[in-house]
Amino acid sequence: MRPVVLILGAATLFAFVLFGGASAWMAHMGVALGAHGYVAMGLGIFASVGVGVGLMAALFYSSRTGHDDAIGVAEDSRMSEERK
Repeated sequence: MRPVVLILGAATLFAFVLFGGASAWMAHMGVALGAHGYVAMGLGIFASVGVGVGLMAALFYSSRTGHDDAIGVAEDSRMSEERK
C-alpha cells in the first residue's frame, strides 16, 4: 500500500507543477523575448543542469570510494566516547 501512495503523491505533485508551468507560460505569451533573453535563459539552464550533474557525480564518487563510511565510523566512535 505504501508504494502506491508514494507514486500517487509524486504523480499529483508532478501534475500540479506541470499545470503551474503551463499556466505561467500561457499567461506570458504576449511578452517578446529578445536574443539576450534567450542567451540568458540558455546559460541559466546550462548552469543549473551543470550544478546538478556535478553534485550527483560528487555524491556517487563519495559513496563509491567509502568517504561516507568513514564519517559514520567517526561519528559512532565520538558518540560512544561521549556516553562514557
